Amino acid sequence: MTRTRLKPAHAVLAAGLLLTPVVLILDWAGLADELVLFVLAGLALIPLSWVIGEATDQLANHTGPGIGGFLNATFGNAPELIISMLAINRGLTEVVRGSLTGSVVGNVLLVLGLAILVGGFGRERQRFDRAAAAVGSTLLALAAIGLVIPAVFHVVLEHAVEHDRLTSAREALLESGLSVEIAIVLFAIYLLHLLFSLRTHRHLYAGQHPIEGEASRPAMRPRTAVVQLLVATVLVAWMSELLVGAVEEASHALGLTEVFVGVIVVAIIGNAAEHSTAVMVARKDQMDLAMSIAIGSSIQIALLVAPVLVLASHAVGPAPMDLRFTVFEVVAVGIAVFVVNLVAQDGESNWLEGALMLAVYVLIAMAFFSLP
Repeated sequence: MTRTRLKPAHAVLAAGLLLTPVVLILDWAGLADELVLFVLAGLALIPLSWVIGEATDQLANHTGPGIGGFLNATFGNAPELIISMLAINRGLTEVVRGSLTGSVVGNVLLVLGLAILVGGFGRERQRFDRAAAAVGSTLLALAAIGLVIPAVFHVVLEHAVEHDRLTSAREALLESGLSVEIAIVLFAIYLLHLLFSLRTHRHLYAGQHPIEGEASRPAMRPRTAVVQLLVATVLVAWMSELLVGAVEEASHALGLTEVFVGVIVVAIIGNAAEHSTAVMVARKDQMDLAMSIAIGSSIQIALLVAPVLVLASHAVGPAPMDLRFTVFEVVAVGIAVFVVNLVAQDGESNWLEGALMLAVYVLIAMAFFSLP
């Protein structure tokens, strides 16, 4: 009798999914401190994020590119969105802004860099559609501008406050209003991007989804995919609540600032599905899809998740969240956008470029770690 052996990746996934009931039991019984719950909840979110990504891909096979793109936009960043919503509700806006910065920087430098490095092993070069990559790079540049304007606006208002030409209350009101207006513009740009990529210029992205048709991946019934998606989303919300509830004590216990936890730790956990998928398809020499996943996820964070959080904060948070990122956060996003433009301009990549992108990410992470 032949035994069916689990692939290493499937075995790791199964072991990760077993963490969810363990974390719930530990929390219910009060057997673990905040640091342990933070670590275990973060680890449990990684396989749950993969399950959400798998379910949305399967639904996209049945619904077509239009609805499939909407589903991926809605659920692909569900862990990031849920974690951020809960953090806003607890007043942890520094963590939220840090996680948004970390998601953009991490997807562009860490995920894409690792994908280019792994995909480039054993190959002289890998090619991808330069036009599609250029559109993504341009949208990221727009997102960076959306971060720079509130930061510069804050400097101008601070100067007015120092010279008694403006009160602090009026300053906060103006900054909050500007953030809402910028959020609306960014969200409108995201809708135009969907129209461009899924309808008017979808031919540019025709080669970016070959993995969905692989014979090795068994087809999933739509009803099964929907149930899997809903269950995983509920568990993600539960794990995220535990993660956010423990983030303050855990960061103090580890000697980390809330900004570093948001930029590095929460951002990596919230985008775990994109990380593994981009590297896997790059290794199969599907660089169009790898570029689409890494850059596309950053676009969704900057043009969809960030505006939604700003608008939702007026209803769910103790105070509205604005888009006034720190100078270093703005610089980090600017560096990431500059690097991805350099890589995308020739339509080719090699393993050295991936290694250099990872080095830039490490430098940025080291700087955030050293911030007081």
